[in-house]
Amino acid sequence: MATLDEMQRRLFAGLLAMRLGHGGILSLAVITGLSRTTIRRGIEELQCGIANSSKRIRRAGAGRPRMEKKIRRW
Repeated sequence: MATLDEMQRRLFAGLLAMRLGHGGILSLAVITGLSRTTIRRGIEELQCGIANSSKRIRRAGAGRPRMEKKIRRW
């Protein structure tokens, strides 16, 4: 899990939770430290076929702000 990016980690956890069945989301959340909503989102993406729809890992505009925006110019 440590070598996977965010999307791969979410999808892998979702797949394992689906294979475990009832209680799989909670047990994987405890084992991996991922949020239950993240695992649920992975399951939804697997079921709907949203995975690998784009090359981006995060949505546009997500993540840390660029340093240029943080620095105030006087």
